[in-house]
Amino acid sequence: MADELQGKRIAILAATGVEQVELEQPRDAVESAGAQTEVVSIEEGEIQAMNHDIDKGDKIAVDRLVSEASPDDYDALILPGGTMNPDNLRQDEHAVRFVQDFFRAGKPVGVICHGPWTLVEADLVRGRTLTSYPSVRTDIRNAGGNVVDEEVVTDQGLVSSRSPDDLPAFCAKIVEEFAEGRHQVHDEGATARAS
Repeated sequence: MADELQGKRIAILAATGVEQVELEQPRDAVESAGAQTEVVSIEEGEIQAMNHDIDKGDKIAVDRLVSEASPDDYDALILPGGTMNPDNLRQDEHAVRFVQDFFRAGKPVGVICHGPWTLVEADLVRGRTLTSYPSVRTDIRNAGGNVVDEEVVTDQGLVSSRSPDDLPAFCAKIVEEFAEGRHQVHDEGATARAS
């Protein structure tokens, strides 16, 4: 299991306001499985992580600006939550395009908590089944997505979870999906499988 993701490169797209545990635990999980990770952001230098959206956490080093990154350089993408993080990302055209290009390529994506706001902005939830933090669910439905209340949901390479409480299941599932690699490019109306 320690080499399940050997040779894979994973992008973690995050901005100031990212929920620290939702960045660190998935990063640790994929690195423990052998992957290399890079924090990609709309900001240079460091981003301020948060704990429970209100307490400042650690500063996290940024490896690459999203405006200079290409999904071609990565095998999968992690979108952590935190309320401010996806709100910052969805206002940046480079971040939105980066996420869209991952989906177009059929590469697996893991998203948790408030992270789906970026997917809504990128018009990537239409016809998909996913879960999220409760306050994001109406936005997903309004954007054509099907929302379920489960700890982890998988739909053609898109892995989603609700909150930090779901991190153990989320981390296990992203390692599994990232190991599978590319999926068929999403076909609207496809049936999701929940696990």
